[in-house]
Amino acid sequence: MKSSYKKLKIGLILTCSLVTFSCKKALEEYNPSTVTVDLAYNNKTGYEGLINACYTDMYFFYGKVDYIGPSEMGTDLWVSYSGQDSGLTNYDATLIPSYGTLKTIWGGWYSCINLCNTAIYYAPSVQGYATPADVNAKVAEAYFMRAWAYFGLVEQFGGVVLKTTPTSQAGIDITPVRSSETAFYDQIISDLQFACANLPMIQPLKGRIARKAAFAMLAKVCLQRTRLGDVQKYAAMALTAAKELIDNQAKYNCALYQSDATASGFAKVFDGKNNKNNTEFLWAQTIDLTGLNPDGFNRGRTRQYFLPDLTGKGVDWGTNGTGVLYGRANAKQYKPSNYLLTSIFEPNQNTPDTRFANTFTYKYYASAAKTITAAIATAYQKDPSVVGKTIPTSTAFYSGPDYFLAAGTTFEGEINTVNDAALSIFTPNWTIPVATKKTLPYMVADPSDLFDPATGNYKVASSFPNDVDYSGIFPALKKFSSKMYVYTNQDWMGDFPIIRLGEVYLIAAEAALLNNNDQFTAAQYVNVIRARAAITSRQSEMVVLPGQMTVRYILNERARELAGEHTRWYDLKRTGFLTKAYLQATNPTVAVNFDAAKHTVRPIPQSFLDAIVNAKDFGTNGY
Repeated sequence: MKSSYKKLKIGLILTCSLVTFSCKKALEEYNPSTVTVDLAYNNKTGYEGLINACYTDMYFFYGKVDYIGPSEMGTDLWVSYSGQDSGLTNYDATLIPSYGTLKTIWGGWYSCINLCNTAIYYAPSVQGYATPADVNAKVAEAYFMRAWAYFGLVEQFGGVVLKTTPTSQAGIDITPVRSSETAFYDQIISDLQFACANLPMIQPLKGRIARKAAFAMLAKVCLQRTRLGDVQKYAAMALTAAKELIDNQAKYNCALYQSDATASGFAKVFDGKNNKNNTEFLWAQTIDLTGLNPDGFNRGRTRQYFLPDLTGKGVDWGTNGTGVLYGRANAKQYKPSNYLLTSIFEPNQNTPDTRFANTFTYKYYASAAKTITAAIATAYQKDPSVVGKTIPTSTAFYSGPDYFLAAGTTFEGEINTVNDAALSIFTPNWTIPVATKKTLPYMVADPSDLFDPATGNYKVASSFPNDVDYSGIFPALKKFSSKMYVYTNQDWMGDFPIIRLGEVYLIAAEAALLNNNDQFTAAQYVNVIRARAAITSRQSEMVVLPGQMTVRYILNERARELAGEHTRWYDLKRTGFLTKAYLQATNPTVAVNFDAAKHTVRPIPQSFLDAIVNAKDFGTNGY
């Protein structure tokens, strides 16, 4: 049996070299009474603790700022708020190997991988399970999580270090070698195939990976693999995996939400009442409401990074930048592009597609009563008829049964929202006639107010002296902000979908096109998703024809369905649209600095390069 000191030392050195945290103090605190790793993981109790640990790192990706930039920014959908996160959003000179969020995701994925490798290594010797099948069902969770981590690494950083043996067994590797991207995908697909064959259909504990998640991830990974060649082969594999779920939803205990006369199925996906037992979430980061999470109640901050300026101009109209409903606006970093608001989503008040209305907050209500003064009317070019009108407060003590917050908490949006009586700021994605806007007793900022028609970019106030300065006002992403799970003005305790059934339909559609240009099948899958985006009386308006099916059309449909769900950068990379020409046509601000020679991967973190002796073999991915 190997000594506990050797196990501890090797594990800590792994953390130094791949996860890149400080290790000196930890090594000095060696405890000779520590139980050996062999003894800890050869029994069922210890082994299941190890499997639990494989999930830990994912909690620092979803609902956190560190993964928003790498997964969504630098695309056609978003722009930087006042230069925030500009390296990933605008590809500027700050995107270098020391970029903080890249170190975070690199470290998180490699930490997860080493835990998974450890679990896979000890699976053959673990005692306490009734049958080998029971062991396989458990270790399949580690195979899945390893595939998840390697998928992120290879897409973000390219062919970096591929390891399948835990550092405690392989020893210290200070001269690692790169593996090819195809080798990464071979390992990822193999891991997911094992998970598909061995995971249980239903897990007894919420948040555990079940077989449906493995088929969904296999479909997603195989589709992404098509960018490296063998397109028909991997498209066919993606379609087969997707169809397994689509055709057997009852078997896998999943289902799309269906529309009715008053609510679309899409609206129901993000309805707080469905969040904790969502039939469409195939794999989700589940959040414990009592705080038993890796970072306690420090959860779900996504919403605050997409907020407009409710502390400045909003205050003129009665909003509050630290409200519970909207979040804490001083952390705002991102805003939607003109292309997303007015081309991806139909800029029409009467559209049958409910996805804009259920993806964005575009109505903000007053947190305190506000009387419109002559000065405000003049500043915002309002008609004198609005002077003296009062926007009533929408804030009241919560007293209903439907929210996570305890009764008695002050909450915006509780009263005076019927017929928009307390409406304070209105940011539709359609244009309203100027004469009409002047008479409305609240701030209105539509696309004609926000965007320069010549460039498509957000207006710069100094360049438009005759216009009202609406910089900082825009619709805010609201998918992960149902007030049912608001905990504080920062933290949201809802579950986060990582992959859901709606995406699987779109994977199947794209795979059908890539496999044999089957536009008929692609349209069938797309129309299911489009239909459930409308209420029942308008579903016929959402039908598209097979002849409309192209990869570009499905890319747009993915934006309508999945905006803000950590997919867009991967989507552009897979489909060949992560190019300067495409970005110039859709989101010119992002295109300015884009360089295809380096910006399809990220800089390898400097902390990793500093921990190895052959850094020259890795370089910096061109940065």
